[in-house]
Parts: sequence; structure tokens; C-alpha cells
Amino acid sequence: MKRLIGALLLATSLAAGGPALAQTELVATLNANPNHLWPAKATIGEEYNLAVLMYNGLVRITPDLEFEPDLAESWEANDDATVWTFHLRKGVKFHHGKELKAEDVIRSFELIADPDTASRASSHTDLIESMKAVDDYTVEFTLKQPYAGWAELMIERQLKIVPSDRTPEQLANEPVGTGPFMFESYQPGDKIVLKKFPDYYEEGLPKVDTLELRIMPEDAAKIAALKSGDVDLIGNLPLEAIEELEGVDGITVDAKATATWDGIVFNNETKPFNDVRVRRAMLMAIDKPALVDFAVFGNGAPTHSPIPPTHKFFNKDIGFDVDIEGAKALLAEAGYPKGFDITIHAPVGRPTRERAAVALQQMLKPIGVNAKVERVPYNRYGATVSGQAPFYMDGYFARPTLDTSTFSWFHSTGSWNTRMWHYKSDEMDAILDEARKTTDEARLRELYMKFQELLVTEVPGIIMYSMNFATAYSDKLKGYETHPYLWMDLRNASIEE
Repeated sequence: MKRLIGALLLATSLAAGGPALAQTELVATLNANPNHLWPAKATIGEEYNLAVLMYNGLVRITPDLEFEPDLAESWEANDDATVWTFHLRKGVKFHHGKELKAEDVIRSFELIADPDTASRASSHTDLIESMKAVDDYTVEFTLKQPYAGWAELMIERQLKIVPSDRTPEQLANEPVGTGPFMFESYQPGDKIVLKKFPDYYEEGLPKVDTLELRIMPEDAAKIAALKSGDVDLIGNLPLEAIEELEGVDGITVDAKATATWDGIVFNNETKPFNDVRVRRAMLMAIDKPALVDFAVFGNGAPTHSPIPPTHKFFNKDIGFDVDIEGAKALLAEAGYPKGFDITIHAPVGRPTRERAAVALQQMLKPIGVNAKVERVPYNRYGATVSGQAPFYMDGYFARPTLDTSTFSWFHSTGSWNTRMWHYKSDEMDAILDEARKTTDEARLRELYMKFQELLVTEVPGIIMYSMNFATAYSDKLKGYETHPYLWMDLRNASIEE
């Protein structure tokens, strides 16, 4: 109806000889309710999508994985990469009218570092020794140690810039960024409506006036809505639906390889997973290539760590062989000659992890591990399972650098590790500490090869596979491309009726 009204207004305007009142609306889907509207507190894909639509970072990444300026038009570092200077664009406005200044950048990072914010990006701000506003449009970061990837890190999903004149309470409830779209309304379980920001710094963007994000957890419902023309874009297409939609006239399916991964979380401080022999036995029993076929319908690849097989540092010398007898021997050595009973928690609404849990249940039977699969609604998963259950399925999006893909998950002080597997290894800490400050590529390769070797011997948890990311959209949608970072960049998107 809104599009019909827009078309009638346009026709009337042209007939009258006045200016065209073109009104455009784009309808896309989200899988679940966002819990947070402030990017610093974001932890799930729906929240990351809102962050890229309503906010900007200092740097951004293209669908071709190239880094480019965003709020910072340029930057440079000193010789040992301990001091980084970012030069801000002038004239950039926040949605409430304030001009972007260096004070806003500094305040944004201070809030992320504040323990009261409880941001998962705090491990990044821990690198900062001090920040200084050289002038209104220049920010200087002094780091505690050399960090060659600091500029690339600025694309991280939580590191968006917020206005310094807003309190944490306001930021949590009244989104205000510099992004292409402004917040208008949120009805949990129904939709989020965003409007075009007329003062967005990129002239002529965005191209649509209204963006409606419909919250549709049921896959069948959103696929039917796309086929009927009720929605324009499925922002996260179920991998099992790719084959079905590829043959539908008027619909485009676009899939890209990513470093996004699904994994099995063990609490290393809880029996039986406090024994490395048990964790290693579990790994030896799992057929990762078969998991790829079953869980993601072949739309991915087995891996040992968050480093995907497409990366130049992937360790090809480590295989994926299954060793049932060896696994049974390790369990017996650990005091479980007949195996044990355990519950696998799987999130409803994350079908790849649900399927992986079922496959895992079958793969563990031959070594005597009897696993009961318990499904938990995703909107309760973070509060009742993640970081609490001893054995569960989880998954994480690709990160901008190898350090951000690994340190937070496997260093003893890492923010994700201290929530998930509670893994402690002096050898791993030494590898990741050195990698964080190493600029020599040959040495980095050595370190990350050792990192992967250590993961399959100490087995803090199991990274099953990296997976492809797919979207599906109406052929009427122009100017859109699937992004490997699993967000919807809709600045250039338009609807051609």
C-alpha cells in the first residue's frame, strides 16, 4: 500500500508539472529481536546489522574485503605502530544535529572500555594507553604495544562512533549515530523502521526513504514473503534454501565464502572437560567434512580454528581424520572406559547449529558418549546457556584481523574465552601475545601455524567449519551486494518497480 501511494503521488506530481515526490521503501528481514540498540553492547547479527545502518566507524570494509576510509578520511602510524593518528572528515553530522568531533571518538572508546558497559570489544580498548584530541578533527591513539592492525581493527562491529553529549542510558534506548539511516521505531517481534538521514555525509545516499526490517524467525515465512513480493531482501538466507530459490524467476541468490564459524563449546573448568584427554577424544571422534555436508549443505569447509581454509596462514598439514579407537583409549585413560552421558545445548533459530548438534550426537555414540540434544530458544540462549552450560553449540562472525579472530577467544585474558571455554595455556598466551605485536609476515605465519597445532592438541573447544553467507533478494532491488561480514550495506540500494 505504501508503494502504491508513493506511485500515485509521483504520477500526480508529474501531471501537475511540479517536482517528483518519489517515495521509496525497502523491506528486509531479520531473524530475531535485537537486544541492544547501542553498538558497543552488540553481540548478535541483528544488532550488528543495525549498527552498520545507523552508525559509522573510523574505517570500513568493502564486500571485496578492502579497507577504506569512513569517518576518518586518512590515518598514519609512527615507525613502531604504537601511535596512530586519525584525521576526521569535517562537516559530518549526527542524527540529532551535532557535528562529529574528536571528542566523540574519544568518548566512544571510553564507553567501550568502561566495565559498566560490558562491551565484548573491551579487549580491543585494552590496547589503548591514552587518547588525545590533537584538534577538533584529529585523534591520536597511543597504544600499550606495537599493533600493526590497529586501523583495520576500526571496522569491528562494536567500534562505532556515538555522540559525546549522550548518556549511556540514552545511547541504550535512543539510537543516534552518523549512519545513512535514522531510528524511527521498534516493535519487538514485529519490525524496526528506519528513515533516511537527509544530512548523511555521502551525498546522494541512501537512495531509499524508508527501511523496514521485519523480524521473521521462521524460515518458511520469510521465503514465502520474498516469493510473493512482500519483502525485498532476506538478509540471512538459510543455507538449505539456496537450491530452492536459485531456480525462482525474479529472485537472485548470492552466496560468499566467509570466516564465520560454528563451534562446540566445552567449559574447561567443569568435569569431564577439565581433562584434556576427554576434549581430545571428542575431537578425534568428529567427522568435520561430514558436518559440513549435514549442517551447512556443503556451503562451507572444515577448519581447525577461526582461520578459514581460504586464508594464506591456514595449516594444511593438520588433517581431519577420525580415530574412534584412539578416542576410546583416551577416554578410558581419563577414567571413562564406558563413556559418559552429557547434554548438548543447541539454539533454536540457528539451524546450522541445530543440525550440527544432531550430527554430533550420532558421531559421539561409537566412543560411548551419550549426548542428549536440548534445544533452547535463541532469545534465551545468551542468558541461560552461553557462558554457563558445560557443553553447547555456538558460532561467531568473521573478524577484521587474525588477532581479533583469535586473541579474544583463546588468550587466557580474552573476553570471549573467559565467558566460553575458560581455557588457560601459557604457551598459547605467548603465541598470541607475540602475534599481536609482530609486523613481520614470515614470523606471523610461523606463530599462527603453531596456534593451530596447539588448538588440536589442547582442544579448548572445537571449531567445526567456516561457512558461506547467502542473501536472496528481488530482482527489483538494485545496488546491493552480499557482504562477507554478514551485514546489510544498503546505502546504494534502491527499488526499481
